[in-house]
Amino acid sequence: MANSVTRVHLAPAVSAAGNHLRHPALVRVTHWVTTLAFLALLVSGVEILISHPRFYWGETGNVSTTPLFIIPIPASRVIVPTGYGYVLPDQNGWSRKLHFESAWVAVLAGLLYAAYGFLGGHFRRNLLPSASEMSPKALAGDLGRHLRFQPPREEDARSYNTLQRLSYLAVIFVLFPLVVWTGLAMSPGLVSAIPAIVTVWGGQQTARTLHFFLSVLLVIFLVVHVLMVMHAGFRKRVGAMITGRAGRGGEGT
Repeated sequence: MANSVTRVHLAPAVSAAGNHLRHPALVRVTHWVTTLAFLALLVSGVEILISHPRFYWGETGNVSTTPLFIIPIPASRVIVPTGYGYVLPDQNGWSRKLHFESAWVAVLAGLLYAAYGFLGGHFRRNLLPSASEMSPKALAGDLGRHLRFQPPREEDARSYNTLQRLSYLAVIFVLFPLVVWTGLAMSPGLVSAIPAIVTVWGGQQTARTLHFFLSVLLVIFLVVHVLMVMHAGFRKRVGAMITGRAGRGGEGT
């Protein structure tokens, strides 16, 4: 009962038509801009990976250096030993430009969202769990519902559950800043101006390796997020992220 009251308290206001304003306009805009930027980063990042699918630890790494691990795929450069008898077309030029430009779009959208989240109270109202929701019993209940793929409840249409809030907070305040930081640590121009960006990681190759694993975690989050949206009702959930409205009876995201 206390958990239900807390959710109603955190839910946005109800419009005259009986719909709940689930997602403010700025949240929706930055969500879709970040989504498009992330997809561009993913495509261009894969192309960059193909040019040298070997990872190292420390400051330097090349084909003459023992790698930390190897991605077992063909490369797009003939000088990279992969064990395959052919190389893929080299797309390194456009992919690096797209990766760089998309990264700045994602960073700017993220900064705008963060400013709104702090100044407008979005994080406090909609993402920060209450003490009762962080209790072991409440967390176990939410986890059990997810593992059993139970259908969403009516209050879930108007408020994130605790697991959603914790995962969003982890992405916003941990994964996203770290993937940006490690990405910037591979920029020669920026590193020459601020060496501490890369020295804190122990070298550019270490930053590249960490950047890869952080990106994999973001992809896993994206896949799970999409699967949960589909399970809860794809049209209703995506519709709410477009219009911002969550109607009665769970019609929203």
